[in-house]
Amino acid sequence: MSGSSTRPARPAARPTAARPSGGAAAGRRLPRRLLITIGLALVGLVLVVLLARWFRETPAGLGFLAAYPGEYALPQDAPVGIPAWLAWQHGLNAFFLLLIIRTGLLVRTTKRPAAYWTRANSGLLTTKNPPKKISLELWLHLAVDVLFVLNGVVYLVLLFTTGQWVRIVPTSWEVVPNAASAALQYASLSWPSEDGWVNYNSLQQLAYFSVVFLAAPLAIVTGLRMSGAWPRDAERLNRAYPIEWARALHYPVMLYFAAFIVVHVALVLATGAQRNLNHVYAARDDGSWLGLIIFAVTLVLMIGAWFAVRPIVIRPLAALTGKVTRS
Repeated sequence: MSGSSTRPARPAARPTAARPSGGAAAGRRLPRRLLITIGLALVGLVLVVLLARWFRETPAGLGFLAAYPGEYALPQDAPVGIPAWLAWQHGLNAFFLLLIIRTGLLVRTTKRPAAYWTRANSGLLTTKNPPKKISLELWLHLAVDVLFVLNGVVYLVLLFTTGQWVRIVPTSWEVVPNAASAALQYASLSWPSEDGWVNYNSLQQLAYFSVVFLAAPLAIVTGLRMSGAWPRDAERLNRAYPIEWARALHYPVMLYFAAFIVVHVALVLATGAQRNLNHVYAARDDGSWLGLIIFAVTLVLMIGAWFAVRPIVIRPLAALTGKVTRS
């Protein structure tokens, strides 16, 4: 035997379990954060309702609601009712706006476009303005933007030539306390008494005004700044209106439109769906089901359009106005 002692063999090292990557761990944390956010939002909503119901029963609340019921009188020559053109404009605007949101989200989230579009009028282009290749999603987004703007121009012309503008443009500072009163009544789950056929409550008026005269123009000017139609060589103009400002505002405006749609549709359905839908879709103030039927048809069309926004559908449409390639 040799003088060296034998050492016991070391046990084989146990394989260590792979630690979850940051992405997997974040994926597991997301549902928990989402649940916490939803829970806090529900708690906050309940507190708002309880506080609103308490305040409206106090002497101060009762006096405020008596002084400001939620709406103010329109000018004597204000038109009554919703004309047919306004109902059609409402439907078209809703359709285009939904597609703008859908295509805008695709432009923001699509990493590898399936195809690209190049405008066909290359013969009119110069070396300073070469044809620019854009994704199909961006082409459709811009195309729907053009339709939305054209429809909006028609809407504004008819709005001011028929006098319907007084229904959505505030004509008195009483709109502010009355809007607060309407918000208090909504928050307390006791809807304000209203007749949209004659006059919107002040909170509705401010909401519609903000969408038509603030959010829509802001979406247009920020989108135009980011588009290929913007003059790239205008140094002073670009310094005065940096593209970073447009990018910082364009997406929040889209979120505002989405939030408006959700709240608007929810209140339309919750505060007398049959009558409200007759107003905005059938341009009539009665108990018929025509408005609901038209709404159901347009809803099916909008859902179909949402899912139809795919390269197989977009490609032949884009090919009508330019050249479509895979790269």
